[in-house]
Amino acid sequence: METLKKSKYGFLWITLLFFVLSLVGHWLFAWVAYVDEQQSLSAPIVIGDYVVETMRDTLENWQSEFLQLIWQVAGLALLLYIGSPQSREGDERKEEKLDAILAAVNPKEAKSIVERLDHKYPKR
Repeated sequence: METLKKSKYGFLWITLLFFVLSLVGHWLFAWVAYVDEQQSLSAPIVIGDYVVETMRDTLENWQSEFLQLIWQVAGLALLLYIGSPQSREGDERKEEKLDAILAAVNPKEAKSIVERLDHKYPKR
């Protein structure tokens, strides 16, 4: 567990571990259910039928649950990373903040520094 704490990707490894465990558990329990069903019907146990049925169930599950959740998490992260125009801070506000910080740090030269920067980088 100490290794996972230090790992930069610890959350990813734990999530991957849970994913693999849940997938293996799903397929094992599906096998038990498939064998019980086939025995109760006195039908032969066919691996191909089991794989097709379980794969269908898995993909239906992913479609309805996992993919929706993945989109919610990944989509939210993407949208937060990109940001919407409404959530972005305007250039003028950023400039005012920088001017205020500069004035607080170096009040004597703040105005001349801002004027030099305005001259060097004219507004569009």
